[in-house]
Amino acid sequence: MTAPNAIDGAALLDEVEAFHRRFNVFPTEAAYVAVALWDAHAHLIDCFETTPRIAFLSPEPGSGKSRALEIVELLTPRPVATVSASANALYRLVDSAEGLPTVLFDEVDTIFGPKAGADEALRGFLNAGYRRIGGALRCVGEGSNQNAQVFNSYCAVAMAGLGSLPDTVLTRSVIVRMRKRAPNEKVEPYRQRIHEKQGHALRDRLAKWADTVRDQVAQAWPAMPDGVSDRPADVWEPLLAVADAIGGDWPARARAACLELISAAHDNDEASLGVRLLTDLRDKVFCGADRMPTAAIIECLLRMDDAPWGDLDEKPINSRTLARLLGQYVTPANKPIKPRGIRTPSGFPKGYYAEDLTDAWTRYCPPPPEESATSATSATPQVNRGESVADTATPIRHMSAEAATQPTLAH
Repeated sequence: MTAPNAIDGAALLDEVEAFHRRFNVFPTEAAYVAVALWDAHAHLIDCFETTPRIAFLSPEPGSGKSRALEIVELLTPRPVATVSASANALYRLVDSAEGLPTVLFDEVDTIFGPKAGADEALRGFLNAGYRRIGGALRCVGEGSNQNAQVFNSYCAVAMAGLGSLPDTVLTRSVIVRMRKRAPNEKVEPYRQRIHEKQGHALRDRLAKWADTVRDQVAQAWPAMPDGVSDRPADVWEPLLAVADAIGGDWPARARAACLELISAAHDNDEASLGVRLLTDLRDKVFCGADRMPTAAIIECLLRMDDAPWGDLDEKPINSRTLARLLGQYVTPANKPIKPRGIRTPSGFPKGYYAEDLTDAWTRYCPPPPEESATSATSATPQVNRGESVADTATPIRHMSAEAATQPTLAH
């Protein structure tokens, strides 16, 4: 039997979602679900081992990112909004006696963007504070009278910015990719003097609801959707635990949103340069061949119009860059991937063997599209083991005879 003063969590979160919808047009229904759950989780982060960051990102200004943060600020506990902060100030803020803050970073691209330089201390705060055990060791005191002190960094963090974020931050985040509103997409004008009170009323009700389910959530181990594990599971576990405590249709909506946003993050985020290189080598360069001269590989890479290889730090990829990127990975024998000699009719240039790349392809690359195997089989000559690509009568796709023996590109 439901207690007479019990709070209907599902109805309350419906109101939170509706409040966001008044002022923001998110790109998908899944985004509304994730943001509402994130608001609620901020009232319960002492129950979790992790607290996912939420990142509102867009390629252009005027996409509603800052407005999204403003609404989140109204609904979360002890919000602290900033566009600039030092890591030391944030560590002290989190360790203050007032309780864990909800940190809201606007214009985060000015901190991590390409013109901002790397702020490793701030990145360390964001990454360490994602887990309850995170923190920083600092010396505190004056002169020679100093003591080591651990500063906690665990707190809820929401961010908004242009472009993207460092990979270490992205993988700890629920990502909402904002867009400019279409002409037919309307929102209610936000007026702080009016809507702040409404948002705070919802916040206070969320806080009261959180108090009624705190013990339940602290003991929860929510079931993950099929295929969600490792870091994505860590990110979504608190949100799914909240959804399960809320009830109604929220558990089902939360798991659907989880799958959709994880997939979207994978599709929209550029893979690391190394993974992109490995994938392009497998799917567009080797295509079933067992070896390729370095010069032929580079020619193939430079012909890919939609790839970054023609402009790496304002220079096209060359043999040294190729060797450096591939040297991060190891062969099946657990040795760094390195160029080796390849016999050709005109010489013995350096190149790469597919057998050296197979372990990295298996571990790091997404599964190849089904059509890849078919097109590779039909378009690529079958090269026998011990036979060089340059020895075959039919050239590999994109490869020219000149490229196979071009001395200036061979490593």
